[in-house]
Amino acid sequence: MTIQQLEYILAVDQFRHFAKAAEYCNVTQPTLSAMIQKLEEELGVKLFDRTTQPVCPTAIGIKVLEQARMILAQTTHVKEIINEEQHSLSGTFHLGVLPTIAPYLLPRFFPQLMEKYPEMDIRVTEMKTTDIRRSLLNEELDAAIIANHPEDALLVSETLFYEQFFAYVSRKETLFKHNLIKTSDITGERLWLLDEGHCFRDQLIRFCQMESVKLNQMAYKLGSLETFMRMVESGKGITFIPELAMLQLGEKQKELVRSFAVPRPTRQIVVVTKKGFIRNSILDVLRKEILAAVPKEMLNLQALQYIV
Repeated sequence: MTIQQLEYILAVDQFRHFAKAAEYCNVTQPTLSAMIQKLEEELGVKLFDRTTQPVCPTAIGIKVLEQARMILAQTTHVKEIINEEQHSLSGTFHLGVLPTIAPYLLPRFFPQLMEKYPEMDIRVTEMKTTDIRRSLLNEELDAAIIANHPEDALLVSETLFYEQFFAYVSRKETLFKHNLIKTSDITGERLWLLDEGHCFRDQLIRFCQMESVKLNQMAYKLGSLETFMRMVESGKGITFIPELAMLQLGEKQKELVRSFAVPRPTRQIVVVTKKGFIRNSILDVLRKEILAAVPKEMLNLQALQYIV
């Protein structure tokens, strides 16, 4: 039994697909499959049921996977202790980011970060908040960037910046003629919001007091802000966008943006780690580069803004 074999079975469990697991581990599928089969022969049990799609661990496989996570976590901690003592930026660092943050924040700092610190190996995964929490607690992620502080005693968070929400309004909507949007103006009849499970959606529904409104996404199961923006641009309805998304818009697109009336809904963008996290050298670099890439006015909560 080797550390590499344990990494392979955990990858298969994560992706529930041998080809995707092999790609993640940067090996060919035959190599990964052969190594896992060799481990199964050594243990005398089948770890995965290959007859199902997606692939699922067997009952004994679940127990072995649990132990594998513990073993790999301990071996990783040993390396991390040494790297941190040497203030090293080497080693793989797994970062989770919300899908409503990643497309707008990452392009502002990530390419420059990789060029400036070529020794860093940061693996970014877009995940919803619930998945991020589970992955942090299971130590599958080193850190994450989410919206608002988690209510979990096992997690530690720090505010990076504050991001205001804006309405994105089609020219055919009555609200297009308004300079400011009031929550009472939003009926939900032509409103595009993300599927359930996205905190972006939950925050705005609470702020606009729309819990009982029948929303368009009941008919269109979409999970991308960019898709909704294209719908609005084509002349259909209203959606909401975060402040960093607005900074990527062209002049014609900016004509569709409307601010909320006071108080303006705002979310805290925070970095989260599990208690006991020690890879502070890498996290400090990440934090510094993010803060330098965000407009200065977003680093503090403004008087007219309201945390949702």
